[in-house]
Amino acid sequence: MTRIKRGYIARKRRTKLRFFLSGCRGAHSRLTRTMSQQRIKALVSADRDRGVRKRDFRRLWITRINAVIQEMGVFYSYNRFIHNLYNKQLLINRKILAQIALLNRSCLYTISNGIKT
Repeated sequence: MTRIKRGYIARKRRTKLRFFLSGCRGAHSRLTRTMSQQRIKALVSADRDRGVRKRDFRRLWITRINAVIQEMGVFYSYNRFIHNLYNKQLLINRKILAQIALLNRSCLYTISNGIKT
């Protein structure tokens, strides 16, 4: 049987894998089997940490809103503020509320006065 020359296909695949893991150290960026394992691990971590990042930002926004509310003496707690927002059907998400709390406190104060009345 004659020899079959596969050409550059396997090398091309390994080169793509090597570019993906160029930031890794040691065998993780040199050995093909270790590279493929590291790539799987990196993609799993990235997928998991997207959810963690969303969770962390939501906690940050809640903390900022709560701090400004208590500092201004608008409401007793963050919980009561959000509850009154939903009762008045002012659906402003926490990200926007946190930005308003940081950049324009008077606007947050008018929102809270609108909720109270």
